[in-house]
Amino acid sequence: MTTVTIHTAKTTLSQLIARVEAGEEIVLARGKVPVAKLVPINTMPAQRRFGALRGVVSVGPEFFEPLPEPELALWE
Repeated sequence: MTTVTIHTAKTTLSQLIARVEAGEEIVLARGKVPVAKLVPINTMPAQRRFGALRGVVSVGPEFFEPLPEPELALWE
């Protein structure tokens, strides 16, 4: 988290808003005393990472077997 003085925030507001839109949180300080925080309103969803559940979830060989006829009929 970055801390920026109010004076700097006034002169670089556009850049600070762009950084907040990218997901960064910025603290505004009067001198060295924090007084406010800029945070994004709509947080971006976390990126999915391929293989994130490796070792947690396993798929057995029965997953690849054909479904029984009665169950297939329910899908039609």
